[in-house]
Amino acid sequence: MAELLTERALLTTVATLAVLGLFVMLCRARRVTASVEDAVMAVLQRMSKAAPDLREGLTQEAADKAVPHLRELLKCIAVGITDAEGTLLSWDGEANEHYQGLVPYIDKAMDGIKREYVEHGKLPCDHKGSCPMRGAVVVPLTVEGRIEGTLIVVGAISGKRLIRMADEAARYVSTQLELAELQRSRQQLAQAEVKALRAQISPHFIYNALNTISSLIRTDPEHARELLLDFAEFTRYSFRTNGLFTTLAEELRNIDRYLTLERARYGPQRLNVRLRIAPEVLPVVVPFLVLQPLVENAVRHGLAKKPGGGTVTVAAEDHGTEALISVEDDGVGMDPDRLFDDLKDSHKTGAHVGLGNINDRMRSVFGDEYALTVETAPDAGMKVILRVPKFSPGVRPSLSMVPEEIGEPSDGQHSTASV
Repeated sequence: MAELLTERALLTTVATLAVLGLFVMLCRARRVTASVEDAVMAVLQRMSKAAPDLREGLTQEAADKAVPHLRELLKCIAVGITDAEGTLLSWDGEANEHYQGLVPYIDKAMDGIKREYVEHGKLPCDHKGSCPMRGAVVVPLTVEGRIEGTLIVVGAISGKRLIRMADEAARYVSTQLELAELQRSRQQLAQAEVKALRAQISPHFIYNALNTISSLIRTDPEHARELLLDFAEFTRYSFRTNGLFTTLAEELRNIDRYLTLERARYGPQRLNVRLRIAPEVLPVVVPFLVLQPLVENAVRHGLAKKPGGGTVTVAAEDHGTEALISVEDDGVGMDPDRLFDDLKDSHKTGAHVGLGNINDRMRSVFGDEYALTVETAPDAGMKVILRVPKFSPGVRPSLSMVPEEIGEPSDGQHSTASV
């Protein structure tokens, strides 16, 4: 994933250079008298309008939205985009009667994966005296060496200037298409990581929860009913198929359900939980299932092995532009070097795969600087700390969620609960 993000950064740089290249050529072509700042702003605005549509992939709808912006940017007669089969997806501007005459050049450009330049005189035209077209350029749109389509630029000028403009525009469009594919790959990888986390939800937990509920049906049917509802909500949330992100409030509610079920199994004397949650961070968006596996690790690996049990503390506080979240237990802990080895080889051994998975997801979504911080030692418990930016591009909850208050804070800022 880090390699994907590095590649995305390089592609963004290429796209920016393409914008600047277009700006230089357009300024020369139009003999702009306005300020450089105004010209740069106009170019960037046009490119920014075209980019979101192109990043949806090369579809007819995306092409229909993008080509008017490209034509306005290039100040040319027409702009067309075809798909990988050479079929026209969209055409904006005049001279569309020349499209059929350009088809052989489109096929040639795709077959040879190289640009084709066509002088107007080489095409049949019923309006040679009044036709605004002087030349056309067909440039393949490639993603990792694979033809995705072509960009057709029809100009009132001919020669090298038109060719350079078409080349730079095609480079920009190809970059946006490559970013679209990279984004799809990123989403597919993120979805795979969420599926891996779901698979790690302990089958023993599910079995024990149902067994506990079953044992209470005759002795305390009302309690059994409440636990069954909690179990249903827990599984509904954990195994939902839509969305890679949620709110901190939703994650905390799911943790509450999990700990309620575990309380019924272990008993309130062996399992306590303390919540210290600042209300202002409840709406912060976090990766889906980013906290529950940490709490499950604390219960299963930290407290279940400790005679007499212990306490899990979940804290979330406002930290400027970030939310600072931690999951801590006072259980058996472990040797830090062993934890490092487990995380490094978790894909082979399965040990602490949830912790390694969450660490990878945090880094891929927010950047390497948002890796988990883990504090542990034998017989000293474990503390996992997450830093989550309050705002990050492209990170938003999939569903409309209104955060609810967690617990009943006695001071309006924090809450403590025994589970």
